[in-house]
Amino acid sequence: MLGSASLLTLVTLAGLVAGFAREWLLVANWGAGARTDAFVIAMFLPEAIRSMLAAGLLTSSALALWQGRTPVQRSHWFSQLSMVLGLGSVALAALISLASPGLVHLMGPGLTAAQQADTVGALRILAWSLPGLVLQAWWAVPRQAAGHFLLAGMGSLLYNLPAMLYLAWQRQQSQEAMLSWAFVGGSLAMGLIMLPSAVQSGLRPVSLRGSRATMVELGHKLAPLLGSALAGQGLTLLERIVASYLGEGVVTAVNLARKLINLPLIALQSLNQVLLSLMSRSENERLVLLKRGLAAVTVVSLPAAVGLMLGAPALVGMLFPKVQGTAVVVPLLAGYAAVLVLASWNTLLARYHYAEGDTRGPVVAELRGSLLQALALAPLAWVSGSLGIVWALLAGTLLTGHRLLRAPGLQQGLGLWPQALASAAWLVLAWWGLRPWLSSDAWWQLAEAAAAGVACLLSMAIWLRPWRLR
Repeated sequence: MLGSASLLTLVTLAGLVAGFAREWLLVANWGAGARTDAFVIAMFLPEAIRSMLAAGLLTSSALALWQGRTPVQRSHWFSQLSMVLGLGSVALAALISLASPGLVHLMGPGLTAAQQADTVGALRILAWSLPGLVLQAWWAVPRQAAGHFLLAGMGSLLYNLPAMLYLAWQRQQSQEAMLSWAFVGGSLAMGLIMLPSAVQSGLRPVSLRGSRATMVELGHKLAPLLGSALAGQGLTLLERIVASYLGEGVVTAVNLARKLINLPLIALQSLNQVLLSLMSRSENERLVLLKRGLAAVTVVSLPAAVGLMLGAPALVGMLFPKVQGTAVVVPLLAGYAAVLVLASWNTLLARYHYAEGDTRGPVVAELRGSLLQALALAPLAWVSGSLGIVWALLAGTLLTGHRLLRAPGLQQGLGLWPQALASAAWLVLAWWGLRPWLSSDAWWQLAEAAAAGVACLLSMAIWLRPWRLR
């Protein structure tokens, strides 16, 4: 398990680094202001769909359907749904492109008229990245069913690389339209690299006759997961809407903080994909695998959270030394880091439900947590400014985790309370005990934060030893 997750992590990490490099270049070239805010909002819909697909929206719903078919049945089923999803994604791209003025007004009501016009132009182009994103995710189903993750894991790198290279080449002369087409090119590359593998898995030209039944079957599995994913992305959209009213550059700051926090999350995403595959095939060992996964997640996420909390000022200062408006990223990054451990547990607990065939339970849990977060977001942002976004996220994450732990198979407990208390102790020690004593020099501060993270990693690894759990 850990070996497969490590290989997938290495491949996907390159894509995540390219994605963060593209964000860094965008802010470094355009500044953390109105222009960047507008493009970040234009990117919301394509990024939301890509995030849902990368989190396993299609694979989680389709793995059981693939495993339940014979090789001959798989080929026809896979080919037919490839055509349906491909045509559907083209239609969705056209719809988003045509409806972009209304969508931009919804996503960024706090933007000026000039910003909204720029956002509409970018979104009309970015919408055409959807076919490549959808087909890449669908064509990954047979490979993940066979336990092969690396080729699909290259998708993020291929998507971000053209945009990163364009921004590095053109710098301040880069334009929204060309940058948008770079993302479309990246999405096409994602699909093309999976095409040979899809052909080997049985992809053939087939008739669409009878496709309604297969789409309905997939839809029944997909609907609960889609509801949960849409709730999460809806909250991200609500964050952007609230941030658009908090001042120029706050949308960019929230986006940057989320991108930075995604760096340690990539290992967790890889582990979750591997565990879902293992738990789907190992019914008798699901609980053992879940305990090992939770221990591994804690060992990865807690040190990352401690390091990010302590190193946020130095990290932001070093990444954007001459960019105005990035100071607000520091408290946001520290706050998101504190939620990192809880969010990683929730994701893994949801995968356990999926492996049990329960797609409704995680959706109900997610919706309740999302509702609490949505209700708390505006009032807390009004009271605490941008930090209110973090407090609302923490409240929703706690409620979601509480609901996920109420599954019948988990009533005997997972031993999470000791891990939760240890995590809380480390985070309290980092924020109130260590942070005031850190050096004011950026390099020393970053080194001290890294040292604290390493100390946390070693102590938790020695204690939990996830590689030895049985």
